[in-house]
Formats: sequence, C-alpha cells, structure tokens
Amino acid sequence: MFSKLRDAQIRFEKIEESIADVSIMSNQQEYAKLMKEHKQLAPIIAKFREYTQLESDLNGALEMLNEAGGDTEMKEMAEEEISSCRKSLEVISEELKILLLPKDPNDDKNVVIEIRAGAGGDEAALFAYVLYRMYNMYADSKGYKTELVSCNDTELGGFREVTFMISGDGAYSRFKFESGVHRVQRVPETETSGRIHTSTATVAVLPEAEDVEIEINPSDLQIDTIKSSGAGGQHVNKTESAIRMIHKPTGIVVECQDERSQFKNRDKALKILKAKLYDIKLSEQTDKIASERKAQIGTGDRSERIRTYNYPQSRITDHRIGVTVHSLENFLNGDIDDMIDALITADTAEKLKSSEI
Repeated sequence: MFSKLRDAQIRFEKIEESIADVSIMSNQQEYAKLMKEHKQLAPIIAKFREYTQLESDLNGALEMLNEAGGDTEMKEMAEEEISSCRKSLEVISEELKILLLPKDPNDDKNVVIEIRAGAGGDEAALFAYVLYRMYNMYADSKGYKTELVSCNDTELGGFREVTFMISGDGAYSRFKFESGVHRVQRVPETETSGRIHTSTATVAVLPEAEDVEIEINPSDLQIDTIKSSGAGGQHVNKTESAIRMIHKPTGIVVECQDERSQFKNRDKALKILKAKLYDIKLSEQTDKIASERKAQIGTGDRSERIRTYNYPQSRITDHRIGVTVHSLENFLNGDIDDMIDALITADTAEKLKSSEI
C-alpha cells in the first residue's frame, strides 16, 4: 500500500508542477485532464501526509519515552502520545485503503435514467411516476439539474415509461445502485375492497457517454420527426418536433419529445443513444471480469429485484444489503441519502474484501 502511496505522491507533485506551466495552461484539453487527475489524487495525498505527520509524532513520542528516565510525568505524557498516535494511524490506514480502491471512472458523470412500468397495469404506471418524482426531488436536494427527455404517460397521471437526464458532479456515483426492479405493495385508489396489490417498475441508470468513448457513424442513424406520444398535460410539450432516432446496427430506438426545438430534441436523443451504446460496452467488459461483478452490491441487472416499498407498514427494504427503513413518506419525497450511503458503504466493504491493497 505504501509503495502505491509514494508513487501517487510523486505523480501528484509532478501534476502540480505541470499545471503551473504556462505552456500547459494554454492547452485547455491537457490542462483539464491534469486538473481532473489532481482533484482525484488530492484527498489521497492529504490523508497520506496526515499519516506521515502522525508517524513523525509517534517517533518523537518514542524518543521522549526513551529519554524520560525516572521522570514519571514525562513518561506518562509520552505513553499517552504514543497510544493516541497508534490509534490514529490504524484509523487513517483503513481510510487510505478505501481511498486507494480503484475508482469507478463513471462516478463523476451525468446520468440517464429510464423508468418503465412493469407488472400491475395502471398501478405500475402510477408507481413509475412516484419513482420519477422521488428521483427528481432527490436530485433537487443535491443541487443537480434534471431534464425530461421523453415519456409515455397515462390518463391517470402515471408513466408507462419515462426517460430523463440528471446532471451534476458525482451524479452517477449517487444513482448507480438504483438499477433494477422496484416493487410496491399498496392498496390502489381504485380498489374498493381494500386489497393490497403488488406492482413493479424497472429502473435503468446509465452513465452519460463522452464523445471520445462512443463514436456513431451518421449513416448508421435513421432520424424521423414524429408527434409527441402520451396523454400530455404537465409532462409533454405537444408539438410536432419530437424526434425518433434508430441506430440501425443495434436496432436501438430513442425518442425525445420534451423540447419544442427539433434541434434540441435531436441533440438529447443522440446523448441518450450514446449512453445506451456505452452501457452495452460496459456490460460486455463487466461480463469478462466475473470477480469484479462479485465485488459489487448491484450487478446492474435490470431483472434483479432490489427494493420493496410497503405502504401499509410505511416500510422500504433494500434486499441487496438487508436494510429496512420505516419512513416511507420522507423516502418518497427524496430523502434517500441514508439508503444510498448504506449501499456505497456495503459496496466498498465488498471491494475491500477482494482488494490486494
């Protein structure tokens, strides 16, 4: 571990020299790349410097203990300092192990989220809208920007399917564990007998792809102008500027209808298509590394049932980590940070088990 830390410190110092170089500062692409790496290394180096300072303090305290002789007060002070330094070094050592874990390269990216109603008819569509609202409220609380891309809504106010983008620093790191099947147990408003129904909605979270990661040949695209679908109302701009984009090699179809500008809808549709192609690329890479998949809390498999929302008991249970909370209303109003933190902690613990650090 300490060999990696020393290498990281040398690299960090070289980056600091480079970003102060006028010739580098004038090259915006190279400068941005170095600043991103600097930002990633900074917390590791700060923690490593804290560790080395504690080591120095520990050595000083050990020297003091050797020199104490018969001075009881000096000896007690040295022993107290030694004990404190050793405890702190243990804590910081564990923190450094976590900081040195391979970082998900997608964590800082924006995300594309697709929610589709599953089993349960109109009730499933209403639940899909509840999830859409929950993620929007959570995004607002984090200062992220949310943009609706397309939706197919119902007369009752639900969504058969909805696609939207969330932009902000670290958005993917906060939403990536939401992929999977979400199950709801509640009494529908249309149910006169008070019988509890079980419905599902599927959530897919895709990192936004950068242009350098996915290149699309224009000849591979079929782009049509269509009318917006769905019931309309507050969700959709009912114009004839909606775009349907078909990627011929894969058969992937993307629609965007939120903007009144055909150009803006086309731009958004292209972003969604790139995200979908990037997701396929990532899945292929992940399938080749079985051990890495085992070291993750969520595989990203959209058929995996990840969470149950039980209305009668005001209970939310995440089945991957066995965590249950009893504040359904707050949770559905976007207060999901604690659950996301628990998922990140569990995922980190799994990765530490399989880590060679």
